[in-house]
Amino acid sequence: MLILVVNCGSSSIKYQVREMPEPGQADTDGGTVVTKGLIENIGTSEIQDHTQALDILAERLEEELGDRTIDAAGHRVVHGGERFSQPVLVDNEIIRAVERLSPLAPLHNPAHALGLRAIQKKWPDMPQVCVFDTAFHRSMPEHAWRYALPNELYEEYGVRRYGFHGTSHDFVTGLAAEHLGVARDDFNAVVAHLGNGASVTAIKNGESYDTSMGFTPLAGLVMGTRTGDFDPSIITAMLRRDPEMTAQHLDDLMNKQSGLKAIAGHSDMRAVEDAAAAGDAGAQLALEMAAYRLAKYIGGYHVAVGGARALIFTAGIGENSDTFRQLVVNHLGALGTTLDPEANSVRNDQVRRISTADSTLEVLVVPTDEERAIAEATAQLVSN
Repeated sequence: MLILVVNCGSSSIKYQVREMPEPGQADTDGGTVVTKGLIENIGTSEIQDHTQALDILAERLEEELGDRTIDAAGHRVVHGGERFSQPVLVDNEIIRAVERLSPLAPLHNPAHALGLRAIQKKWPDMPQVCVFDTAFHRSMPEHAWRYALPNELYEEYGVRRYGFHGTSHDFVTGLAAEHLGVARDDFNAVVAHLGNGASVTAIKNGESYDTSMGFTPLAGLVMGTRTGDFDPSIITAMLRRDPEMTAQHLDDLMNKQSGLKAIAGHSDMRAVEDAAAAGDAGAQLALEMAAYRLAKYIGGYHVAVGGARALIFTAGIGENSDTFRQLVVNHLGALGTTLDPEANSVRNDQVRRISTADSTLEVLVVPTDEERAIAEATAQLVSN
């Protein structure tokens, strides 16, 4: 079964074709990647819209797949609101629902809907599946997702904690439990998904119990260009002091000009680490701020789940930066957590333990694969 995995942005389409086993066939590797690529510059004179981008994608797939036919398409959709807690087969009503959620993810959901409609127009008989970033976090209890704001803000505008990166958090939770030989239903852990966007999730009995991102992906950890947590009164103070300050300017400042970029001058963790190693004070401060913020969340979530069995690092920084992992764990002495320097320095694509044998909290590096997770969910749903 050939699954096309699609991640539609406002100006790009990232795609992957994965060959998945037929129903009933055993497979532990998530299928085989047949081809993958990126189509950029959508909305320009080069590529006018997503429909034209899909024409380009179809031409590429015809060249790369020959006479083989795509069986289904699985889409990453950032925001599923309170409605979607599982992947769903797509019809017109589902696309309209994705569009109605656009106010909660204005940079993402409109593009996802355009991609869904473009594939529907290009290949009307192809089954499509939406896999939602927020779905995994629908298991959070109300005391974790509710904000202490007037009730009408929740009822009228949906203001609450939603959480993101759920597909990744879900995927690595399953792999970690399997690696440790623990039944997922009994597995308590803390998962740190660390990329340019970063979030940490408390896993209780195999489910999301709390997570650092909130109403939007801005909250929580120090990220590449995002602030993470900060006092919201800063916003009202700035609006009072500068009458020319606009919502768009503030949004740009918080999402694109903050985080590591604001403190170190670089949004890429590799550049920040290189600068810190060369003695740059701003880069050193940025690393310490990011590590300290994450360590605080780990400690809090360890308590929240009643004692975590494992700390899991994943995504680009989490999988590849032994330096940052060590900085974080340096703050976790009170939890009895220690790293094995040799194991921590290893870099590969395998699930691996990097803590010492006597570490109270087992520390794992678990490579994520959101495309695989989307392909598996799509294959399962269209086969039922």
